[in-house]
Amino acid sequence: MNDSPITVDYALAMAEGVGPLGGLRDEELDAERPAFERAAKHVAAQTSDGTLGFWNLPADTEQLRQVRDVRLALPERLHDVLVLGIGGSSLGGRAIYQALSGPLELVGIGKRTHPRLHFPDNADPWMLAALLDVLTPAATVVLVVSKSGGTIETAAQLLVLKHWLQSALPESEVQKRIVAITDPKQGSLREEAVAQGWPTLSVPSNVGGRFSLLSPVGLLPALLAGADIDDLLQGAHAMAQRCTVTELRNNPAGVLAAVHVLQHRLRGRAINVMMPYCDQLRPFAAWYVQLWAESLGKRVNRAGEVVEQGPTPIAAVGATDQHAQMQLFMEGPRDKVVTFVRVQTPSRDLVIPESKGAAAYLGGTTLHALLEAEREGTTEALAMDGRPSLTVSLPRLDAWHLGALFFLYEAATAFAGELYGINAFDQPGVELGKRLAYGLLGREGFERTAQEIRTREAKRPKRYTVR
Repeated sequence: MNDSPITVDYALAMAEGVGPLGGLRDEELDAERPAFERAAKHVAAQTSDGTLGFWNLPADTEQLRQVRDVRLALPERLHDVLVLGIGGSSLGGRAIYQALSGPLELVGIGKRTHPRLHFPDNADPWMLAALLDVLTPAATVVLVVSKSGGTIETAAQLLVLKHWLQSALPESEVQKRIVAITDPKQGSLREEAVAQGWPTLSVPSNVGGRFSLLSPVGLLPALLAGADIDDLLQGAHAMAQRCTVTELRNNPAGVLAAVHVLQHRLRGRAINVMMPYCDQLRPFAAWYVQLWAESLGKRVNRAGEVVEQGPTPIAAVGATDQHAQMQLFMEGPRDKVVTFVRVQTPSRDLVIPESKGAAAYLGGTTLHALLEAEREGTTEALAMDGRPSLTVSLPRLDAWHLGALFFLYEAATAFAGELYGINAFDQPGVELGKRLAYGLLGREGFERTAQEIRTREAKRPKRYTVR
């Protein structure tokens, strides 16, 4: 049991902290208590009846056993791992890898104690082609991650990687170097994995891709990178217990959800900035952007009414973005809520040497103390101008607290969906673009789609093209 939990400080999102124009009044937040209680009970009921699976992942010991069994079945001589996946199939694994790996491991410098992981998540060939130029097939394993099995970018990359492995290795060796992480029962990837005899892990059918981080989607890459996946899940489990509380102000995920929804509904702040002051959490901010955007941006509400609503998440990092986006956050439209994430005790630190001149005042302090001063100064600067923020504090960045942080935001997303009155667990808006791409690529059954696109292109006014 870890006795140093994550804290959520929302004082500077309240009127008492930043004034009535920037903050919520206590009575406004308290008025949301009945709605949150209903939201928490609905999420709990969906968890109990099996509709929502992500809440139970931290306590699933069977998936831990299966992940470890697959790891033991992989070749001993393993230098590199290619994770083929996009969106929720890649962002979470990358976030764990960067948060818990050393910086030199990430760039391939120095002695390696674990395989190096690569996440060529886009179909753009720039990165994948370069990797295939330098990696050794006999020392590489491919994790192909797709819940549906039909993700077009991942399917294309898998075809490339199979050819790459088959060109260098006998089929019996190729078979050991591709692991499929997919739906437990159906889909083209599941069918191919069974036919080819690849090691296979399941994403529970009631767990959506962007909520799958604490399933084998994130656990196998984390294990390969040397992370303590037991601690990762235990931290998530501890946070899950905190987030079952139905009293709004005692539920950290409930507070995150309610403050953001109310700032949007009552103050018109539709932009949510995630700004960790920690380079290890840069990919966490990207993971949050997908989770928040794909879950909460919806055309219709649960009643079927057209609402076209949802917050816009933005990723930033301190102190880098103090020299980039902060000018907008400080003096631009008052449409943002900023969440700062701080790590109280860094994994490494450096003392700034004594010196003379303009920077003499820095001598004897540390780089982490400098970063903390910049975060605190930025927080106060926003508050002085009536611009709201929250601060999420981690005592340290280890597997336990990272698991808790991930689950905190998954739970907050589920609650925010309930408070917005939308379904946070579907993504109909991305399906049309996929169908259109299938038509353009000549997929059987989508011929009419391709013809419709060409017809629309032919009618498009040419006078609006600059040549």
